[in-house]
Amino acid sequence: MSKILIISGLEARRISLQTVLTFMGEHCDCVAPDQAFDYLAKQGPYACVLLDADSGELNDKLLQLHPAQPFIMVGADGMEHQGNLVGVLPEPVTYPQLTQMLHRCQEYLQRRPSQGGAVQNKTKLFRSLIGKSSGVQLVRHMIEQVAPTDANVLVLGESGTGKEVVARNVHYLSNRREGPFIPVNCGAIPGELLESELFGHEKGAFTGAVNSRKGRFELAEGGTLFLDEIGDMPLQMQVKLLRVLQERSYERVGGTKPIQCDVRVIAATHRDLENMITDGKFREDLYYRLNVFPIESPPLRERKEDIPLLLQELVSRALSESGRSIKFTEGALKSLMEHHWAGNVRELSNLVERLLILYPDKVVDVSDLPHKYQHHQADDYQPEYPEELLEREAINALFGDFTEEDDEPDDTGFSQAEDLEAGGQSQALPEQGLNLKEYLAELEVSLITQALEQQEWVVARAAEVLGMRRTTLVEKMRKYGMSKGDE
Repeated sequence: MSKILIISGLEARRISLQTVLTFMGEHCDCVAPDQAFDYLAKQGPYACVLLDADSGELNDKLLQLHPAQPFIMVGADGMEHQGNLVGVLPEPVTYPQLTQMLHRCQEYLQRRPSQGGAVQNKTKLFRSLIGKSSGVQLVRHMIEQVAPTDANVLVLGESGTGKEVVARNVHYLSNRREGPFIPVNCGAIPGELLESELFGHEKGAFTGAVNSRKGRFELAEGGTLFLDEIGDMPLQMQVKLLRVLQERSYERVGGTKPIQCDVRVIAATHRDLENMITDGKFREDLYYRLNVFPIESPPLRERKEDIPLLLQELVSRALSESGRSIKFTEGALKSLMEHHWAGNVRELSNLVERLLILYPDKVVDVSDLPHKYQHHQADDYQPEYPEELLEREAINALFGDFTEEDDEPDDTGFSQAEDLEAGGQSQALPEQGLNLKEYLAELEVSLITQALEQQEWVVARAAEVLGMRRTTLVEKMRKYGMSKGDE
């Protein structure tokens, strides 16, 4: 992959390009056009392939046969680059132009889609680093670059952006993956206890130390120690941590025997450490020890295009863990993508959990989201039910709930049925029969009138008493020609 192939029918061009590339420290193979196919089939892929611009049909075939191989066209001016033709070089070839084109080839190889089992493995390891945004892709790339080394890593980013996820991926992609991954939240442990927590203590080192105890550094031996919220570490502990990073040894609290340390340290913080250095709250020498390889975890509001993929991942996890699922309408997704997300991915995860409780196995629209997440107009749908259904429900409400107890006299000495009869609404069917539709309409008008009079013709309150929507009551009043002036 480190070699460059020059395919040219012009000997002077081959010699010129080889001279420049050799001067740059690159290794080259030079072939005539009739040897190109055999060389690429047997020796490829190359870091870069340089072609004559005037080779025409040969170039088209090479580009088509080797889509994973980046090519550069030499001797062309004004030609557009596309696909695996990553760039063109006019002659005479200059050093700045050539280095720029070589960088493009490098980017083409690094960013091209992987294939086979590698994708599945990376997807598993990069769990929670879901997304196609440039910010997430950069984080993935940086993790892959630093993981095989033992360099200290400093993960920066707001709360909830997944800094520990980044740290775990660095560990699991490193040579220490078989060793332990030990997380410590420096902000959650009181300063006076942090030294014992990190380095351990000997028996009797302080009141309550009835036994010797290993610290987190000792537990992480051969693996990775993740120091979360390093910005909250007291200054006196920063000095001791710096000593461990410099000398690779430490002593337990109350002990005198130095313990050698083979631990990779990954630190994380949401604070601005450079400002803390200026304010005298963080040691500059420790900062540069930790900040060997910084990784910035981007906030969710800067990668909003990843929200649909994140939601899909969170819902899939919920389905596998609890058997519950939800779906989102297009409007709900757009509304969520416009939210500011102060709590980042953690806030999104909490919202999904809340919606799963409220709407299990349902479709969530904008109106179902909590108010602060509603950045789009909700679909103001008011169901309109057929009259037959409303009449059936009215009958059920009036006559369907009677039990034997309803026929027992109440405190007034009358049963519920007798109360209805006393009000002029007898349940007995007359011998001559009746028009049920007219009877129900008269009953409905009577009940609506009573409700309106009781509520002083305030339609909203009358609708509440009758157990219907205000709009439905207004429609019925219009249907029966009812208004306050008809009293």
